[in-house]
Amino acid sequence: MNRMSIRKFTISFITILFIFAIGFFSSSKAETEEEGFSYSKYSVVLKTYVDNRGMVNYSALKSNKPHMKDLNDFIVSVGSVKPGAYNGWSSREKVAFLINAYNAFVIKVVIDNYPIKSTLLLSTFYPKNSIRQIKGVFSEVKFELMGKVVTLDDIEHKNLRVNFNEPRIHMALVCAAKGCPKLSNEVYTGEDLNTQLKEQGRVFCLDPRKFRIDKENNVVYLSEIFKWFGEDFTLKYGKKDKVQKFSELERAVLNFAAGYLNESDRRYLSLGEYKIKYIKYDWSLNEKM
Repeated sequence: MNRMSIRKFTISFITILFIFAIGFFSSSKAETEEEGFSYSKYSVVLKTYVDNRGMVNYSALKSNKPHMKDLNDFIVSVGSVKPGAYNGWSSREKVAFLINAYNAFVIKVVIDNYPIKSTLLLSTFYPKNSIRQIKGVFSEVKFELMGKVVTLDDIEHKNLRVNFNEPRIHMALVCAAKGCPKLSNEVYTGEDLNTQLKEQGRVFCLDPRKFRIDKENNVVYLSEIFKWFGEDFTLKYGKKDKVQKFSELERAVLNFAAGYLNESDRRYLSLGEYKIKYIKYDWSLNEKM
């Protein structure tokens, strides 16, 4: 073999190795994103039917059989994950998996009951197009998660809130209501979880329907999510300020929100010369019309 032939052979061999390496690392990343668990089908559903405001086109999704199959296949895969595999994941991968499962289950239960039928009794308390019109939606409707039968409340209150010190889950769990955080149209992954939750927090705290400061009347308005789950913020955010006027839970929430505000608003919060009021939760369906 002459020098020219050797050179061509070497270049070809290196090229083949390079292409193989790219393919290996790409597929490796896809396979090990959550240790072999795939979000690809769920990702298609989110990108197709959830807009940039977090609103969901339930009607279009329900009428599209291939994409409904994608959603159902993903839900089946969530139920099929082996506990042993899950236990081998990092905390971030577990949190991402549980958030995705919760949000997918919510979409599924809405679709299963869509269009939502209201009752006279529940309409006294909730909008007619609310997920709360579905009897026992959070505490009684059953789903399969890692081979076990669970409810939405089980995932949130008996798993995520108990096993992980990550209050920002409340910026990502979406119960199909306008008062909820924005439903992201991308899946959560362990690799990107911190960045994704940080962005969800930013969007939530800069939304005047969830958090706003009324300096003229010296009132800070908070989403009722902060009222219901304020205790979850105390460990990470409860000891970082000097405002003693409010409860530990309220201080923690204010500290959390301050991280997303401009300097002027942060200074205003630190002074504590205001009242806290809670914004009535909007249980209207997060439906794209």
